[in-house]
Amino acid sequence: MKKIFLGLLLSPALLFAQVKIDRTKAPAPTKAPFISIPKPVIFTLANGLKVYVVQNAKLPRVSATLSLELEPILEGAIAGNADMAGSLMRRGTTTKTKAVLDEEIDFLGASISTSASGAFVASLATNFPKSFDLFSQVILSPSFDEKELEKVKKQTLSGLKSSKDNPESIASRVVDKLMYGANHPYGEKETEATIAKIGVKDVKEYYNTYWKPNAGYLIFVGDITPTNAKALAEKYFANWKKGNLPKPTYTTPTAPQKTIVAIIDRPASVQSVLKLVAPVQLKPGAVDDIPTDVMANILGGGFSGRLFANLREKYAFTYGAYADVNTDKLVGAFNANASVRNEKTDSAIGQFLYEFNRLKKEVTPADEVSRMKNYLSGAFARSLEQPSTVARFALNTAIYGLPADYYQKYLANLAAVDNKAVQAMANKYITDGNMYIVVVGNAKEVSKGLEKYGEVKYFDVNGNPTEAPSAAKKVDASITGLSIIQKAIAAYGGADAIASLKDVQMDGSVTVMGQNLAISNKYIFPVAYSTAVLFNGMAMQKEVINNGNYVKSQRGQSIPTTDEDKAEMDESAALIAENYHVAKDAKFVVKGIEQVEGEDAYAVEITPKIGKPTTAFYSVKTGLKVKSTEVAKSPQGDVVVSTYYKTYKTFNGVQLPVSMLIDQGALKLDINFTDVKVNTGIKVEDIK
Repeated sequence: MKKIFLGLLLSPALLFAQVKIDRTKAPAPTKAPFISIPKPVIFTLANGLKVYVVQNAKLPRVSATLSLELEPILEGAIAGNADMAGSLMRRGTTTKTKAVLDEEIDFLGASISTSASGAFVASLATNFPKSFDLFSQVILSPSFDEKELEKVKKQTLSGLKSSKDNPESIASRVVDKLMYGANHPYGEKETEATIAKIGVKDVKEYYNTYWKPNAGYLIFVGDITPTNAKALAEKYFANWKKGNLPKPTYTTPTAPQKTIVAIIDRPASVQSVLKLVAPVQLKPGAVDDIPTDVMANILGGGFSGRLFANLREKYAFTYGAYADVNTDKLVGAFNANASVRNEKTDSAIGQFLYEFNRLKKEVTPADEVSRMKNYLSGAFARSLEQPSTVARFALNTAIYGLPADYYQKYLANLAAVDNKAVQAMANKYITDGNMYIVVVGNAKEVSKGLEKYGEVKYFDVNGNPTEAPSAAKKVDASITGLSIIQKAIAAYGGADAIASLKDVQMDGSVTVMGQNLAISNKYIFPVAYSTAVLFNGMAMQKEVINNGNYVKSQRGQSIPTTDEDKAEMDESAALIAENYHVAKDAKFVVKGIEQVEGEDAYAVEITPKIGKPTTAFYSVKTGLKVKSTEVAKSPQGDVVVSTYYKTYKTFNGVQLPVSMLIDQGALKLDINFTDVKVNTGIKVEDIK
C-alpha cells in the first residue's frame, strides 16, 4: 500500500489524468478572508506625542516619520508660508549651519527631510540613534536663517515661473481655484506677490503655532525594538512643549449649478489638457468609499479602464485617459483627465461624457466588476508586504476615525461590491451636469463647439476670469502676404543696405533655466555661415555651412543633415530670412491681424518649397517682425516654438534683432547679442 501512494506522489500526471477539469469556466470565488494585520506597538508621551513602532528586522535599516495632524490653513497674503517653513527647517539649526548639518547627515549615511506638516529620517540601524539625534534638532531647534529664507524664496519663485508654462500645472491650479474657491485652503494658491511678503517672522509664527507634540504621530519602522524606540522618543521629545492648535472651519465647496467649460488660452500648445472635475462629499472610511473606488477604477483606472479603451485604443485621441474619486476629511473630488490633440478636444470631451453616462445608465457586466475587484484585492495584498503599510493603516485609522477593523474587513467589503453598487456610485458621484470642464490649450483651435457642453468662460493661468482671445482682424484686400514681406525688408533698411553687408559677427549669451551659455554667429554672404552655443568654451550645439558643405553637431558628435535641415540652415545663413524666402519663391498667405504683446501684427504663413511652414508676425506700425511660430518635434510630441523679437539695433544701415526670446513651452531661451560687428573682413577659413 505504501508503494502505491508513493507511486502516485511520484507520478502526478497519472493522478490528475483521472480528474476532469472544465477550463472553460472560471472557478467560483471563495469567501473573502478576514485579514490578520499586525498591530504596531503604540504609546503616548506625557506631552501628547503618539508613538507607533513597527518592528521588522529583515533589513538593518530604521526610519522614523513625524506626521502632524493639522487642519488645512488659509494663509491669505502670505500664501506659501507653511511650505516655506517646512523647507527651511531642514536648512540649519540654532547650533548647526546647513553646511554642517548636511555634512553630519552624509557622514552617517542618513537622509532627513522636512515639510509643512512633518519630517522623515532613515539610516542604517547602527547609525540610527545619532541620526535620530540630528532629526530631533531639526524639528525642535530650526534656525530659520534669513539668508536661507531668501534662497528658498528664490527657488520657489523660479518654480512658480516654470509652472505657469506647464499646461498640467496650469490646469491643476485653475481646477483648485474653481472647485474650492480662493477663500478655501484647497483653492488658495501661492503667487509671486504672496511669496515676496513672507518674512522670517511669518515662518516662525507658523512653526510656533502648529508644530506641537499633541498634534503629532511619531512612527518607527524597521530594525528597532519597541523598547529602544520608546527610549529614543522620550530622550529627544519628552521636553517638547504641547499647546493648543487653531481649529478653523470653512464653507463646504459644492458643485456648480450647471456645467462650466473653463478655457485657459495657451497659444504654444499643440495639445489640450482636459480635466473634468467636481467636488464631492465623500470622507475616508465612509460606506461608499470602497464601492466608489471600484467604480472609479472601472471608469478610468489606467490600462484596464473604460476611458483608456475608448480615448486611446479606439479613437487614438491620447496616450492615456484616467479618472478617480478622492476622499477627504473636508471635501473630496471627482476627477477625469487626459491630454489630447487640439483638433480632437471637442470629440474627446464627448467621449468622456459618453463613458460617464454609460456607467450611470447601464449595469456593468458582473465579470468586469469581478476583474476590477481582483485587481484591487491583489494591490491590497501586495501592499501588506511592506512594513510601512502596517504603520500607515494604523495612522489612517487614528486620523480619519476609521473603524478599528476597517482594514481587516477590507477584502470582505470589497468582495461585497456588485454591479448594482457600481451603478449607484456612478449616479451619485459623477455629476456630469454640474461640473467644471477645464481646457488648457490654444483657445482659437480648441474652443469651437465646446458651448454644447456648458457655459464657456475664459480664465488666466491663476484661475481669474479673463476675456476670450480676440479673433484675428481682417486685412484690407489690397494688402498681400508679399507686400507685408516687402515692407519688412524695407523696415530692416532696404535691399541696398542689406546687400551692403559682406560679413557679420554676432556674439552674446543664451540664458536657459538659470544657466548662462555663450552664443556666436558668423556670416560671410553668400558662401559661409556658422552658429555655436558654447559652455565653458565647448560647443554644445553647432551648425556650419562652408562652400556648399553642411555640418551639424551636438556635443562634438556629428548629426546627419537632411534636405530640410539644409534648407533651414540656408535660411539662417541669409540673416534676413525674408530676403531668402522671396528669392526661393516661398508662398506668403495673410492670416489676419493679431495682437502680439499688445501690438497689432500681420500674421503671414510662410510656406517654403523645402522645409516646414512658419507663421511670422509683422508690426502693422513699423513693419518689423515681432514674432514667429513653428511646430517642432520633441520627445514629448509636437510642440509650438514661438520666437519673440524684442529689440532691434541698426548696424551699417540695417536693423538686426539683438534680443530674442524663444518660447518652447516648458523651456525658454533668452538670447542677447551684446557684440555685433559688420564688414570686418571675416575669412572663410575662420568659419569651421
